[in-house]
Amino acid sequence: MREIKITGRESGQRLDRYLEKYMPDAPKSFFYKMLRKKNIVLNGKKSTGKERIEEGDSIKLFLADETIENFRSTVNQKKPQTMVKTKDPLVVVYEDDEVLVVNKPVGVLSQKADKNDRSMVEMIVDHLQKEGGEDTFRPGICNRLDRNTSGLVVAGKTVRSLQEVNRLFQERTINKRYLCIVHGRLTKKQHLEGYLVKDSKSNKVTVSSTARPDAVPIATEYEPLQWGELQGETYTLLQVHLITGKSHQIRAHLASIGHPLLGDVKYSTPKWIQADKQHFRQSMQLLHAWKLQVPEGAKLQAAGREWKAALPKHFYNIMQRLNMTTEGY
Repeated sequence: MREIKITGRESGQRLDRYLEKYMPDAPKSFFYKMLRKKNIVLNGKKSTGKERIEEGDSIKLFLADETIENFRSTVNQKKPQTMVKTKDPLVVVYEDDEVLVVNKPVGVLSQKADKNDRSMVEMIVDHLQKEGGEDTFRPGICNRLDRNTSGLVVAGKTVRSLQEVNRLFQERTINKRYLCIVHGRLTKKQHLEGYLVKDSKSNKVTVSSTARPDAVPIATEYEPLQWGELQGETYTLLQVHLITGKSHQIRAHLASIGHPLLGDVKYSTPKWIQADKQHFRQSMQLLHAWKLQVPEGAKLQAAGREWKAALPKHFYNIMQRLNMTTEGY
């Protein structure tokens, strides 16, 4: 018989989901059969698997150790990942018992695209890693940024906080503000709406004003903050409110109205792509997830808080080159 005590990080999830993580090589039908036969019990009582487990709960497995370990072979084979020194170490903006907020640098993926990638998820897991015990919880990020977009990424440190932050993002109650520099002069605050279509082969999206079966509605707001000039060209620093959070939304939406992001080789024009490389040595979109505000009613210690991520050095340098003030950013 093996007894497992539930930790605070794991509380709030269903018993059957926990068992699937604890013994990932077992078929789901196995758990329900063992629960019916009372070979797996929660706090000494027969369970269906749908119960929510809480901190301090006891799960008893009346199974042979060999059976348990066979169903845990995937877990046991995983070797601890060696810490890899990166050019940009993890920059923590905020941390409490429930969430971790970091400033993602340019060039780092939010999640792995290849098994050899070292993404923000791995960096965050290393930061939060707890040694020993039977804890099955793996911290997860709640919002993703493109590889070359910098700024705020939020991770849940417990099952409950991960569920809550994901809910807030899905319901769009977390206020998301980005900073970017675009080509041309924009002088008024604007609310944009449209429909976005993704081409998975090219990993590119297009924005149109009319709906179609494969399109999703999008909404973006922007507010001009500063203007600059170089070589006869005008540039605008924008604060962008991302209302809907679709892939490449800000880049494609602004390009669709004739104001592509500085450095964006995917959505800009050949003329401006060449100018950005020549004048700024910039061949990636200048886009930064600047602020996040959690609503007052959130079921988190961080309810009502606003987080702000410092701009990366190259963003400041370009602002200075355009004679824009960097105070307050």
